[in-house]
Amino acid sequence: MNALWIVIISIIVFIVAYITYGSWLAKQWGIDPTRKTPAHEMNDGVDYVPTKPAVLLGHHFASIAGAGPINGPIQAAIFGWVPVLLWIVVGSIFFGGVHDFGSLFASVRHKGKSIGEVIHTNMGKKGMMLFSVFAWLTLLLVVAAFTNIVASTFASVPAAASSSLMFIVLAVTFGYAVYRKGLSLKIGTIVGVIALFLCVYLGYLFPLQLSLNTWIVIMMVYIFIASTAPVWILLQPRDYLNSFLLYAMIAGAVLGIVIFRPSIQLPAVTGFNVNGQLMFPMLFVIVACGAISGFHSLVASGTTSKQIDNEKDAKAIGYGAMLIEGVLAVIALVTAAYISNGELTELLKGGPVNVFSSGVGTFMSKFGIPFDIGKSFVALAVSAFALTSLDTATRLGRFIFQEFFDNPEKEKQSVLTNMYVSTAITVIIGGYLAAGGYARIWPIFGSANQLLAALSLLAVAVWLKKTGKNYHMLTIPMIFMLVVTLFALVLLIKSNLAAGNYILVVFPVLLFVLAIVLAKEGYSIIFGSQDLQDTSKSN
Repeated sequence: MNALWIVIISIIVFIVAYITYGSWLAKQWGIDPTRKTPAHEMNDGVDYVPTKPAVLLGHHFASIAGAGPINGPIQAAIFGWVPVLLWIVVGSIFFGGVHDFGSLFASVRHKGKSIGEVIHTNMGKKGMMLFSVFAWLTLLLVVAAFTNIVASTFASVPAAASSSLMFIVLAVTFGYAVYRKGLSLKIGTIVGVIALFLCVYLGYLFPLQLSLNTWIVIMMVYIFIASTAPVWILLQPRDYLNSFLLYAMIAGAVLGIVIFRPSIQLPAVTGFNVNGQLMFPMLFVIVACGAISGFHSLVASGTTSKQIDNEKDAKAIGYGAMLIEGVLAVIALVTAAYISNGELTELLKGGPVNVFSSGVGTFMSKFGIPFDIGKSFVALAVSAFALTSLDTATRLGRFIFQEFFDNPEKEKQSVLTNMYVSTAITVIIGGYLAAGGYARIWPIFGSANQLLAALSLLAVAVWLKKTGKNYHMLTIPMIFMLVVTLFALVLLIKSNLAAGNYILVVFPVLLFVLAIVLAKEGYSIIFGSQDLQDTSKSN
């Protein structure tokens, strides 16, 4: 089959889904363009900042994308391209899109608070505490993993390091010019994007060579600053400008595929049991961000909901960004599916990003961009988004940590609610894991991430039912992801017991128990007959 048709049909399906299903969701949930958002009600110039939709879409998309929709589909290609493609398309539309849109909207209606606080309001303090602990631990894994990814990339590709540092300076300049000096966003964007690609070029001319451990330390200092700085000075502008890197990469890949029209070489289906991995549940865990990801709910309810200017923007930012990520996941799958099994195996020795950058570099070469330049550009873009996800995850970890120890009934709050203290704790532990410890628990990250998605769907469904809104579109995704995750955790516990990795048994067991407890709490509300009195008339 020609890969061009896979990409074109997928894009058309996503556009139709956005126009029809996305609009239906907005109508069912009661999106109200006349209602004030938390960004306006609680504007503090640091976290709560009204933001133009295009800028916020760039921040949100850059934060949720990272390397997830690239790594997952390529790794899952061992099961064949058909099941992976079907899950990306169906998952993005009916699972991930609903999850992201619902999480964002629920947070907006809860004053920009996290999903943990949504659970607190609608399911009680016990549920919130359990969810918050789990979400924070998951974010520590994200911080550790992406710190290692970024530091390794910078150490091995010095040009990417110097370009990324220049990106940061450019972002601060852009943010100051637009938000404090009144520079037009349109003019700022044109100048900023030109400067962005100039940074890429200068990075090749002046590579910065440092050791892996040195970069880890630098990343720790950077994410501490990025997590506590006002969003308008770094987070928003950096993510917004970086999003153009990803847009350019996707456009270049699609154009190259149109010209190249590569044929799919990978088998449609390779088997249910491949190298000891079962298609169910592992396909749905491995693809991760390419179809649905719990991390997205933390971004949507952590930073994005505090910046949304108008409720009507939630559809484009929450649902639309997930569909764009679905397009990226389809392209990632094609980069693995158009080459032979032998070549894929060889390229995978350098990791999924190597497969992706080689594939997109090949596609771009079809319209005149030299392969080496195209491949390097793609690798740089992926590392830039890993950095974006890194500092967003740190800020989210800080939010959740502060909310956990916040006690509105006390006049004097615990020192643990201080943003500098909570950030320091998150950064230090994440840095320790990144320095060597995180690799031991990395195998459970995929399951933890998808469990987080199931619990977020549960939280949104409970809130929608309590406020008299249609919640049925969340129940099937919620139940499916719970079953998938619990099954995957059982397999993980079994394999670690057999291998004698007893430390790695504890965490999956805790996750399993957490899921059961929260699912039981949610089930009694969604399917039970208890009084469903609205807990907040403002919702």
